[in-house]
Amino acid sequence: MSQTTPLPRPAAPAARRELPEAPFLAAARGERPARTPVWFMRQAGRSLPEYRALREGVPMLDSCFDPEMLAEITLQPVRRHGVDAAILYSDIVVPLKAAGVDIDIVPGTGPVVATPVRDLAAVKALPELEPDQVSKVADGVRLLVERLGETPLIGFAGAPFTLASYLIEGGPSRNHEHTKALMHTSPEVWHELAGRLADIALTFLRAQLDAGVDAIQLFDSWAGALSERDYREFVLPHSAKLLAGVAEYSVPRIHFGVGTGELLVAMRDAGADVVGVDWRIPLDEAVRRLGLNGRAPEKIVVQGNLDPALLHASWPVLEAEVRRIAEEGKAADGHVFNLGHGVLPGVDPDVLTRVVGLVHEL
Repeated sequence: MSQTTPLPRPAAPAARRELPEAPFLAAARGERPARTPVWFMRQAGRSLPEYRALREGVPMLDSCFDPEMLAEITLQPVRRHGVDAAILYSDIVVPLKAAGVDIDIVPGTGPVVATPVRDLAAVKALPELEPDQVSKVADGVRLLVERLGETPLIGFAGAPFTLASYLIEGGPSRNHEHTKALMHTSPEVWHELAGRLADIALTFLRAQLDAGVDAIQLFDSWAGALSERDYREFVLPHSAKLLAGVAEYSVPRIHFGVGTGELLVAMRDAGADVVGVDWRIPLDEAVRRLGLNGRAPEKIVVQGNLDPALLHASWPVLEAEVRRIAEEGKAADGHVFNLGHGVLPGVDPDVLTRVVGLVHEL
């Protein structure tokens, strides 16, 4: 386990908006709102022409630290599509950048780290994150709370495994070979690194929560590269620490990863209130698995899981898929309609708007 000192608990969670009529929050609590709520991962960003116009000439990470810009980008899909939740425009590497890690987002590649972290000395050299280092993000959240009206705002962070993978590999990886090798060869180094990253992500989430976000999502984007045994040994303790660290805020906690059909129960056991499901398994099968052994949940709530690629299909094909997923989602106590991963760059925004309208009719 990490040898880092546990972060102090906040004196008291900040007051937040009362949104009793918000379908997204009702479904996330395992209730049945009047309509199925829908939002899309990566709804704020590159698929929208208004986003591309606003971001022109502005580096990605710079835009994430500009309160007015990040607020406007977050609001764009709410205005255009009528989605039931906004997700904060940010990136999982924002807290690393804020803390002083030499990391950047390279267009066409993704996060790239100048010097990979692969030994104990490099882990111990990682900086901690102080809340004031993400104050600009918190300022953006406060602007959004004022401007969103009755629409809930989702904050998010990257989970320790996914953040660690970028740091160890030096950038995106298909096989995560350096990460897996470090886990098994030097488990004490791995746990020290994962513990430090859990602390950084927790500070980032608490800053968002103190500023007023209504829910949080933990992205463990690449956890699907792991077996369940490795996930439970090397990852679950750190994600559980992170999710437990925001429990006192009493907001829905969503946990999502790609290719994690075999990990759904373990991800639930880490402390998720809502489990995100990618497109590889049907929602009703996900619900069946989540009802199995482990931490027996009072409510089974799922989010997902339209294949993003099918947003390029003909409308009759897409409509049939949306209807199927909405029907399968009824197996859960609560269902938030979403994609099985993020909106792809070339998607026609009008298609997303049409999907929102269909989901609201069902």
